[in-house]
Amino acid sequence: MIGVDNGMMAEEEYLAMENGLDDYTQDGTVDLKGKPVLRSKRGGWKACSFVVVYEVFERMAYYGISSNLVVYLTKKLHEGTVRSSNNVTNWVGTIWMTPILGAYVADAHLGRYWTFLAASVIYLLV
Repeated sequence: MIGVDNGMMAEEEYLAMENGLDDYTQDGTVDLKGKPVLRSKRGGWKACSFVVVYEVFERMAYYGISSNLVVYLTKKLHEGTVRSSNNVTNWVGTIWMTPILGAYVADAHLGRYWTFLAASVIYLLV
């Protein structure tokens, strides 16, 4: 079965090259359905702009929350200064350590796209 699939793929690649349709990626990249990806439809500036805008908004939210969190915990929740500072430090440490967990999940289990999507949904809900 594997030989048949590889043979069909080689034949499709040969026909694509013969017809001048060699626009598919050569690194084995596939879309979500497992089909080869066209070079013109892959990533590029559209994907780059999405990631940059996402990161800008994420950083704005992070610094906005972290700069006001001690004041919120002491004034509104009536925690002591030491306890609220400790909670903020634990929160910041957790934020900075979660990429290690995300890297493991992406490399070993889900892949980078699904890990990014799942982490984004969790981040937005929490």
